[in-house]
Amino acid sequence: METLGWQAWVTLAAIIAMVVALVREVARPDLIFLGTLGLLLLSGVLTPKEAFAGFSNEAVLTVAALFVVAAGLQRTEALAFLDRLLFPRKPTVGRTILRMGSLVAALSGFLNNTPIVAMLMPRVQRWAERHDIAPSKLLIPLSYVTVAGGMITLIGTSTNLVVSGLLMQAGLPGLRLFDLTWVGLPVAVVVVLFLGLFGHRLLPNRKRDRVPFDEGLRECLFELRVTPGGRLEGKTIEEAGLRALGEAYLVHIRRSGRVIPAAPEQVLQGGDILVFVGAAQMIDRLLEREGLERALASVEENPKQALPLFEAVVAPSSNLVGKTLREVQFREHYGGVVLGIQRQGQRIMGSLGRIPIQAGDLLLIEARNGFDRRWNARRDEFYLVAPRRGERPRPRPRHAPVALAVFVGMVLLAGVFGVPLVTAAFTAALGMIATRCLSGSEARQALDMQVLVVIAAALGLGQAVSRSGLADFVGHGLVVLTASLGPLAAVGGILLATMLLTELLANNAAAALMVPIALSVAGELGLEPRMLAIVVAIGASAGFMTPFGYQTNLMVMSAGGYRFMDYVKAGAPVSMLVFLVSLIIIALRWL
Repeated sequence: METLGWQAWVTLAAIIAMVVALVREVARPDLIFLGTLGLLLLSGVLTPKEAFAGFSNEAVLTVAALFVVAAGLQRTEALAFLDRLLFPRKPTVGRTILRMGSLVAALSGFLNNTPIVAMLMPRVQRWAERHDIAPSKLLIPLSYVTVAGGMITLIGTSTNLVVSGLLMQAGLPGLRLFDLTWVGLPVAVVVVLFLGLFGHRLLPNRKRDRVPFDEGLRECLFELRVTPGGRLEGKTIEEAGLRALGEAYLVHIRRSGRVIPAAPEQVLQGGDILVFVGAAQMIDRLLEREGLERALASVEENPKQALPLFEAVVAPSSNLVGKTLREVQFREHYGGVVLGIQRQGQRIMGSLGRIPIQAGDLLLIEARNGFDRRWNARRDEFYLVAPRRGERPRPRPRHAPVALAVFVGMVLLAGVFGVPLVTAAFTAALGMIATRCLSGSEARQALDMQVLVVIAAALGLGQAVSRSGLADFVGHGLVVLTASLGPLAAVGGILLATMLLTELLANNAAAALMVPIALSVAGELGLEPRMLAIVVAIGASAGFMTPFGYQTNLMVMSAGGYRFMDYVKAGAPVSMLVFLVSLIIIALRWL
């Protein structure tokens, strides 16, 4: 350890602090990355030019352009024709995963993973409902094949572009569009085959916990209030018609801080809070009855005001996690009112405002128009916000052929004609706006600024790991440990370390930490730097074993009624296969 200079020690301390902050979720990932970068800048490890070089890196500009291209395809419903290809005529779980997985993996090779899952998740759920198949058998596979498909090409996921950007930052040529295909395509094929033939047997069969995302929550906790002086005051629960409700039932009554059982003969008083469990659509039906109103004031100060409803999946970085709605003052800080909570297929009881929120909870929120656009643009509080009714933007199907032509043109420019990817992606983004597939304001909303900031800051962090000597030190240690086993063992060590890091941290963070180390190992062993960069890109995307390993895993968590161990059971063998297949391909092609 004597060989480490003070710059390396400071960098190591900053990285440890960053890892702890990310694992404990003390703040949003972009703020943690920026804070770490600021620490390295103030300490003198990085110059201002080195620290902020990532913000002008081609990787950041490419990711931003690809967000716009994906939004154009989504808004025009240019991929709607895929519905006819996704599902087999004979509905079995294995056959469905094989067919759906093959198509989705291929699509994910060229589009960002998050909009693909957001677009296909409701379709998969509706199809599963019609054919009496538990969505829990299909939604984790949907996420996994999307992640695996992102390994096929350079534009499959932002992580690949971060790796390419770090290569260019080190003075080496960046990755080309299909450089990852040699490893990524076999990996994606094996993942699809495993899930379709064997893996789905490891997933739960929770038919009774199904929660169609578009159709509302089925096991939702919600509250209504007996209007003081209204028609129901003084009536018993049975006389008020609140017993046989079908899709919901009255659990108990809260009155002046006391909890009262919902016995049929219990007399209702004005101001009573009635706590229900059931389908969210029952909120609207019950509010049509005279004598009932919202338990919380509407954001328009009118309990009867019909505002749009939204369903939001809580992200692990959200300020809501571990706190109650009252503690965070949800209405004031988020601009909406939570009407219901659903948690991974579990029934939750208690006062709506006093239930600690968990990552993955699905919230039913009443808010003004635009609530989904505002929070989807941030992704730090909610992984996905979707309108439940009323506010869904109108698609532009007439522009679908144009959007497809722009997308295919981008792929041809980069993959066939050798045009730099940033040029092809930027041109395609402008094409989406110029052809009115997307408006200028919609293009701005499509930009995920948190992801872009994380990528730019990660590139600066990678610069610090490399310039401080920390990468050379760790890389040399890895070479010494694996010296007797050959270069394949060193490659395997890099891949395994990257896979473990991406389960704990953001995948872009794992890439930023491991690329400099991989390049140091490549220099010491005389290996191809591009090959080791591909190894890091594959490992940084292999987040299968936890719901937080990849954001699409968390997106399907509540919708499928999954628990943490469901990801471990299904994801561990998938991760092992990715590891083994990657090493075999690397050994056959490069070593």
